[in-house]
Amino acid sequence: MSKHIAIGVDIGGSGIKAAPVNLKTGEFADERYRIPTPQPSTPEAVGKTVAKCIARFEPSRKTPIGVAFPGVIQHGVVMTAANVEDSWVGVNLRELIRDYAGHDVHVLNDADAAGFGEYRYGAAHGRDGSIFMTTLGTGIGTAMIVDGVLVPNLELGHLIIDGHDAEEYAAESARDRHNLDWDGWIVELQKYYSEIERLFWPDLIIVGGGVSKKHHMFLPKLTLRAPIMPAELLNGAGIVGAAAAAHAEAVKEKARAKEHAKQAERTAKKAAKRAEKSR
Repeated sequence: MSKHIAIGVDIGGSGIKAAPVNLKTGEFADERYRIPTPQPSTPEAVGKTVAKCIARFEPSRKTPIGVAFPGVIQHGVVMTAANVEDSWVGVNLRELIRDYAGHDVHVLNDADAAGFGEYRYGAAHGRDGSIFMTTLGTGIGTAMIVDGVLVPNLELGHLIIDGHDAEEYAAESARDRHNLDWDGWIVELQKYYSEIERLFWPDLIIVGGGVSKKHHMFLPKLTLRAPIMPAELLNGAGIVGAAAAAHAEAVKEKARAKEHAKQAERTAKKAAKRAEKSR
């Protein structure tokens, strides 16, 4: 597999999707592969399914592989699980997939993956400053990239606004849940994004999720300081972002290993000089 290719996997509540991604363009290098998420979605069942998705593309040992998961991820460990079984909490996702797939992987939150994908190849490509990404769906997924650096696990869909979790009225699902027409929902979105601006002052806001296809119905009616625009990568953002994040992490690990080797060499030279002086 080409050195310009990384594999991205997106674990969702209904499907697990994967594709090799061209790191130069952000485009899929092969057709996306999808397997329905196992029910029940236990760690073992999902781990095996992810392994099948990865094996589909026959990656080499050096191919970066990124996996996006719908929950908070800290140091490879799942801390929350919204759309999968509660048994996921406390599971080391990185080790689980490595055991089943036989490949090391980089794991991250799915909204973080989507945001990073939009930063590298989508609506925020080439933009500096603070980029705030939201995915409006059953809930509100959020991500922030500051001067190219991802700030992980920002669960800002759970801000308390008017005494309620923001997702209750501002998620796309709220339109049906509370029988809101477009104008009624826009009022709730305005409250949410105004609070985001008050707290974080982003330079750009990106809106993803399925409803972003109808962005002309609501984005132009929001009054904000920062420009707000629809995501460009659509349903591929998680896969693309996971692949890009895995590649970025591989580059960092290589740099760290090189620096450690240099440090070890310097330490060895100092030890040799001290030994020489003590003779």
